Amino acid sequence: MTKTTVKENKVLEGLDDNTLDGIARVACGGDDFPVYRSTADLRKLLQQARWENVGAHDGVTPRRAWFTAQLRSRSNTPGAVEAVVLRLVDPREYLNRNEPLAAAEISDLLNPLLIAEGFEITHHHGKPRIRAYEPASGQGEDPADTQLHVAMADIVRDPDLAAVLEQRLTEARICRRNGAYTSAVIMLGSLLEGILLDAVTTRLPNSTTPANRWMLDLLIKTAREHRWIQSDVHDFGGVLRQYRNMVHPQAQIRRGDAPDEDTMRICWPVISAALNDLATTAP
Repeated sequence: MTKTTVKENKVLEGLDDNTLDGIARVACGGDDFPVYRSTADLRKLLQQARWENVGAHDGVTPRRAWFTAQLRSRSNTPGAVEAVVLRLVDPREYLNRNEPLAAAEISDLLNPLLIAEGFEITHHHGKPRIRAYEPASGQGEDPADTQLHVAMADIVRDPDLAAVLEQRLTEARICRRNGAYTSAVIMLGSLLEGILLDAVTTRLPNSTTPANRWMLDLLIKTAREHRWIQSDVHDFGGVLRQYRNMVHPQAQIRRGDAPDEDTMRICWPVISAALNDLATTAP
């Protein structure tokens, strides 16, 4: 019978002990981490990463210490730690869990650890990869964050809605950073609809238009008519609205092209500009 072995390479070999401990902490989960894994889950994780001869847990050692020891024992084995990291950020690892964003969230947790070692996690056609870290030239922050000058709670009056919209903004960031561009653009369209609906509800309290009639197209037009947003948000908001319709698969088929990073460079500033404009024109 042919044995399955880890492909030989030098990625993530000889990592610092603190880095290995950080990887173990994320893998074990619990507390504020996305996914909790029992010792049985951790052993299965190693097996799913194609590790052979994984010993059973002794029933005494704390699971994080046990998992860290496993990583250290093969830290110089070509491809071993890389395989574990790739499994941790592989969406297939979470198919049977109710954690649709777990792979993306864990990528965000692991990347600072790997960047310190000169590597980073990326995604290509939905599949995770590890490559040498390539910092963006002249760019130390997320461009979307540098364009945004206000907080959600400064614009949206309803604190519960503000919290929901802030979470959607965070999820859109996670999706973008991990190559899930269709999900990101759909999330941004939903976010634009939410902030504009709050604006018309707050600023036009006597409107006779029922809440269920405020479609995104009408919200954008109304916001422009009342000069709550500038013409750029009005014009490019229409583009974002069209891409948001890709929530319907047939709409994506009709368009023909899936969103990519270039799409995000067009759509993301719409959200930043809308939030900035609404803050500036707030009554």
